[in-house]
Amino acid sequence: MKLHGTEVRQRALILLRGGAKNTDVARKLNVPMGTISYWKHIDRAKRGECPGRTQRPPCPRCDSELDGTAYAYLLGLYLGDGHVIQNRAMRSPSLSITCTEAHPGLVNECESAMRRVFPDNSVCRVRRKGCWEVKLYSRHMWCLFPQHGSGKKHERRIVLEPWQQAIIDAHRWEFIRGLMHSDGCRITNWTEKTVAGVRKRYEYPRYLFSNKSDDIRKLLTDTLDRVGVEWTTLARGSDPFNVSVARKASVALLDEHVGPKY
Repeated sequence: MKLHGTEVRQRALILLRGGAKNTDVARKLNVPMGTISYWKHIDRAKRGECPGRTQRPPCPRCDSELDGTAYAYLLGLYLGDGHVIQNRAMRSPSLSITCTEAHPGLVNECESAMRRVFPDNSVCRVRRKGCWEVKLYSRHMWCLFPQHGSGKKHERRIVLEPWQQAIIDAHRWEFIRGLMHSDGCRITNWTEKTVAGVRKRYEYPRYLFSNKSDDIRKLLTDTLDRVGVEWTTLARGSDPFNVSVARKASVALLDEHVGPKY
């Protein structure tokens, strides 16, 4: 293979930038047509002139106005059922949220939130057994989700950045919805009581949130406190992994702003 020096390449680029055709440049400099085409492509790419490939998508947070409502919801989903990964085969890290196929409305909301937070990126759905993985790639993922780290979430500290907390404070219910739609559920409990000698069954709704991370549970309960929702902790064995909301007024608030998965 013949190697062409820097001087030849620079002469070719001067001619190409001046409007000369690839074939004319190749003939004049005695350089293969494919090499001239490659030099031209690399030169245009460096200057951001490639067809269909303009500048790198801007950062949703640093370069534009972040959609706070969508981000608060997406952050809740991420803390529950999401993960950010990057390996050597990928140029950009990816965000994946796993949603059960039993709740198609949840899958749609997740995809909508991703598109609103990352308006310049493509979102896709990957079919898995019993669920959908809603996914996108972005070079700005670390900026949006600084909680990413090696290992499982409950094995490392999860602390919000001040700018994230400001968004949560402004969109508390969306954050609660995201957490509940990921690791929460609305169920109907029942109990039996004897009234006037008659055994009666009573049913009542309850919201449950289950997560092994003490930090993530605290993010939920602190936000519940701020919106006036009363909660208790239920232990699974000796581990207090469950947050329960069962008081009538508090359940009514969650029904109004969160609702069951659908």
